[in-house]
Amino acid sequence: MSKQKKSYSTSRRSFIKKGAVASSIFIVPRHVLGGIGYIAPSDQLNLAAIGSGGKGKSDILNATVNGRERVVALCDVDFSGSASASVEKFPKAKLYEDFRVMLDKEKDIDAVTISTPDHLHGPAAAFAMERGKHVYVQKPLTHNIREARMLTEMARNNKIVSQMGNQGGSNPLLGMVQNWVDSEVLGQISKVQVWTNRPVWPQGYAMPEPDKNLKPKDLNWDLWLGPAEYRPYTPNLHPFNWRGWWDYGTGALGDVGCHLIDIPFRTLGLKYPTDAECSAGTVYSQMWNADYHPEGCPPSSFITLHFDTTEKSKSPIELTWSDGGIRPSHPEIIPADSDIGGPGSYNGVLIIGENGIISTNINDSSPLTPKLYLNDGTTDFGPETEENEEPEYGHQRKWVDACKAGFNSTEHLALTSSFDYAGPMTETVLMGNLAIRSYMLRKQNSEGKMEFFARKKLLWDGENMKITNLEEANQFVGRTYRQGWEM
Repeated sequence: MSKQKKSYSTSRRSFIKKGAVASSIFIVPRHVLGGIGYIAPSDQLNLAAIGSGGKGKSDILNATVNGRERVVALCDVDFSGSASASVEKFPKAKLYEDFRVMLDKEKDIDAVTISTPDHLHGPAAAFAMERGKHVYVQKPLTHNIREARMLTEMARNNKIVSQMGNQGGSNPLLGMVQNWVDSEVLGQISKVQVWTNRPVWPQGYAMPEPDKNLKPKDLNWDLWLGPAEYRPYTPNLHPFNWRGWWDYGTGALGDVGCHLIDIPFRTLGLKYPTDAECSAGTVYSQMWNADYHPEGCPPSSFITLHFDTTEKSKSPIELTWSDGGIRPSHPEIIPADSDIGGPGSYNGVLIIGENGIISTNINDSSPLTPKLYLNDGTTDFGPETEENEEPEYGHQRKWVDACKAGFNSTEHLALTSSFDYAGPMTETVLMGNLAIRSYMLRKQNSEGKMEFFARKKLLWDGENMKITNLEEANQFVGRTYRQGWEM
């Protein structure tokens, strides 16, 4: 430990001790006040970012709460890109390429934001939580279902204050949708339709060929690959277009599923789906010979999930998801010239009951624009624009406050996307990807021709994370890890 580091750590401990003496006759241990990892509210959190560019730039910035908290370290595989803005913003932060090195060296880190490509969410969060660090993890929580279950249980067992980065979960206008559902004004709700215009990145074609000569000089490609199988540097993946490839991304569902599906999952109190069924768009580069690229997401897909009744949902629910610009038909009850979902009808959610429909937009940082249409002509609309007093509805700030208050504090229990909620919701989102990947499974038949054998409804045992009627589909519940990156 450096001399500077010793001085800093000592002063921080002195600050905490003086605060305790000033406010009480005796000092109560932190673990009694707020559980493992408790930080006195008068003290600054020591924050670090894993993934400091792109979305990571705003995540770590918002977590500082206008400079109230301290950023002590930044991690990124390429500080020459958008992460350079975080370096400029936090000049005193130490820089690391490898989050494992950072977390083992910087013992004073209290909490981390994780804003990497999807395939690194699980390994980074697990590594941090094993060391007692509170975690804020971008959506989707993980790359696959098994990882989501692991992180959910780890956060609970290790008394970690957690939050997934689907910031729309903190949007106060969700309360309007919740009130409509709870008031039962829609009558029996039996169907939900969700859609998006994603992908808006290249998808549905063959993986680009590697070309090591094109690698950016400052990019640590091996660390970027993380748990994925090694391949030479491949252009057009970093920093964003990885989303359409299964080794690294989770497609349209991973990009906005945790924003869109969150709305019905939350308001209807849904649990694990009971089944999943898929169809996907096909590209023909040659007559009668469909392109086949199972390493990547298809250009479009349509997913159907079913859910049992819950306390908030008195009847079984059928939820459909469509991407690639495919959206539901315009409901008769909504005027033909009105958008459904959000502006331009590009993204949206329809919650359909026997008495009417709730139409609303993606709940990231876009206007939620909730609208209620009843069969008797009654309507109720939320505002077209939202006045947000805090960036991203205070989603990061609320997590920081909960970290300082401690595990199981009022602030912690009030979080809208702690892993106890975000884990099962992410598992549901990723069930769509399990169905898509199973849809592409094929094998040679007795005539020597390749045939698709998994294009059917997949029955899901959510508690045990298992497809019960097609064993081959269970390979997509988890993933294979490169040596040194196992979970």
